[in-house]
Amino acid sequence: MTERRRVVHVDGSSVDGNRVVERPDTLAVEEPLEIRVAGRSVSVTMRTPGHDLDLALGFLLTEGVVTKPDEIVEAIACGDNVVDVATTDAAAARVVERRFYTSSSCGLCGKESVDAVRTRSPYDVSTDGVVVAPAVLTALPHRLREAQRVFERTGGLHAAGLFTAAGELLCLREDVGRHNAVDKIVGWALQQDRLPLTGCVLQVSGRASFELVQKATLAGVPMLAAVSAPSSLAVALAEETGMTLVGFLRGESFNVYTRPDRITSCPSCPERR
Repeated sequence: MTERRRVVHVDGSSVDGNRVVERPDTLAVEEPLEIRVAGRSVSVTMRTPGHDLDLALGFLLTEGVVTKPDEIVEAIACGDNVVDVATTDAAAARVVERRFYTSSSCGLCGKESVDAVRTRSPYDVSTDGVVVAPAVLTALPHRLREAQRVFERTGGLHAAGLFTAAGELLCLREDVGRHNAVDKIVGWALQQDRLPLTGCVLQVSGRASFELVQKATLAGVPMLAAVSAPSSLAVALAEETGMTLVGFLRGESFNVYTRPDRITSCPSCPERR
């Protein structure tokens, strides 16, 4: 997941002027992964190597190709940077006919139209009765960072962590792409037969995009928390599906954009000002 390179480091904090030294630096690896279904190339995504089966399975589920675990027959890592997934005929029929490219920054690239972006979830997260204390939520970013072993060495990876309502870390994945980190969590859950992820909180290290909300709903996650801002479309989708969406989760404060009733001490509707 990392590689070492020589860099020239310039430090201007010295009273004697710029201090220039050559030293080694650790970089997060970014490489393409080709995802195939029954030998047919479905996607090429730029990702950080590691947990590739999780990533491929999570991607297929959050893209709506696979809707339930028993549609997966077999998943094989065949050589470097290729995963081939055998599915049932029903799942294979959902495969998009053309190949599309997914970058490490945007998982929606290659969609043929706006209508194709929206994927319906088989799980109703609005009925999930999870309740989380504010103190549990404010501790999640720190717990996520503590578990990010590769980030500590590179500073170049996003992370997603799956937590219980009590704050217990169930799974953490790192990747150069926000959406890849979440797909790796979903793929892990699929292989562990944990779907839907009822009663769980998904904590992400960056912002809350529409795509991350959609991936969370497709995995049955009732609560998504982000350290940065959500987009307008992310809030709209969370409201539509009944997900609790938390943003700007930093220090001791946060914003609750939808379904605040799942946070203890919060009113059922946000106060209007």
